[in-house]
Amino acid sequence: MLETVSFEVRAILPCILQGALMPDDNSVSLARMVQKLATHSRLTDDDRAVLLNLPSKVRSFEPGSYMNRDNDHSTQCIVLISGFAFRHKISKDGKRQIVSIHLAGEVINLQSLFLEAMDHNLQALTRCSVVLIPILALRSLIFERPPIYAAFITSSMVEASIYREWILNNGRRDARARIAHLLCEFAVRSDALGINHGGIYNLPMTQEQIGDAVGLTAVHVNRTLKSLSNDGLITQSGRGVTFPDWDRLKDEAGFNTRYLHMSQSGEPG
Repeated sequence: MLETVSFEVRAILPCILQGALMPDDNSVSLARMVQKLATHSRLTDDDRAVLLNLPSKVRSFEPGSYMNRDNDHSTQCIVLISGFAFRHKISKDGKRQIVSIHLAGEVINLQSLFLEAMDHNLQALTRCSVVLIPILALRSLIFERPPIYAAFITSSMVEASIYREWILNNGRRDARARIAHLLCEFAVRSDALGINHGGIYNLPMTQEQIGDAVGLTAVHVNRTLKSLSNDGLITQSGRGVTFPDWDRLKDEAGFNTRYLHMSQSGEPG
């Protein structure tokens, strides 16, 4: 059974991740989550099987749709299967700070397993397909199986590691380094999922959204991207971006993959 599911996932995963196919078989959809968990933790075939058999349903969200809002009391864990999502908080004067970007395979409201209320907003960045798992079912499973519990705890720790890097990025790097670092992270995480198109990355963020992620105005982002392009560190065509000199871009950003805790570097080039 597991081998069959794994074969199906390998066959259709590129289509799912690129949004060309909306998965309708829940076990295949959940396999994306299992694969993501297994990048950081050891799961037995039996662990994988029970995860694949969790009660679930597939739902899609259009760009800009809210999956959870601040102070929501969610009853479902949301697993992103295709597309991109982001978390953000709003200041008293209405300014938005994007605090994380999420790619396929991630449980994007993991805190809802144990914390009653959301403390931020969760929104679709592009068209997304998600799998919804009842919180009570997943919570029961992780308490029954320590390896699965450890896998979710580890996933939460990796999220915390990424948050720490984002704090450093916004607090201590200049504009060029901030944006270069965001682009480096996006490229490495995309490569890990196999969703670059011959070295071309379809950046799902507007310049305003990039600014909200790195604490800059859209005008400053535009000027900085042009500077990186003029210096030969990136090339842009619409939302497509390539990195003709990856090593120089990494050096500009001070980028090191260690905080992503990947089993392989997965770096472009």
